[in-house]
Amino acid sequence: MSNKVIYAIYNDDDILMDAVKKTRAAHHHIEEVFSPFPVHGLDKAMGIPPTRLAICAFIYGLCGLSFGTWMMNYIMIQDWPQDIGGKPSFSYIENMPSFVPIMFEETVFFAAHLMVITFYMRSRLWPFKQAENPDVRTTDDHFLMEVAIHDNEEELVSFFQSTGAVEVKVIEKN
Repeated sequence: MSNKVIYAIYNDDDILMDAVKKTRAAHHHIEEVFSPFPVHGLDKAMGIPPTRLAICAFIYGLCGLSFGTWMMNYIMIQDWPQDIGGKPSFSYIENMPSFVPIMFEETVFFAAHLMVITFYMRSRLWPFKQAENPDVRTTDDHFLMEVAIHDNEEELVSFFQSTGAVEVKVIEKN
């Protein structure tokens, strides 16, 4: 089985959105869309489900809050209690209002850094990875839609030309 795909190149985001909707209505599978800037509503038009990264951010924030709470309890209460400003160091609860900024910062720190790591792992963006951009014009002013071919090459080429594509190419993908 060949791994042929069609690259339909568009020069306007509104034409691209209409083409994506027509392609989905014709029940063709869109592999990927390359765009020089985010196109509002493109993910919904492509049928991509909503991301679950917000759940990860919440869990990472809870981890940071837990770590910050544990750290302040260990450092300021158990390991080296100090009398700062006349506040007693007998328990964590008595001193918690003064630890709130540190717990907040730990929450933000963990959520931000772990989200970046999660994004790179989810996107498979490893260090020194070669770019997968199929056409250099997609970083400037063109949009590219990649659609898999299943023994319907001529039909798809004429279909994409009718959707307003500036250029339609058939490519053998590795």
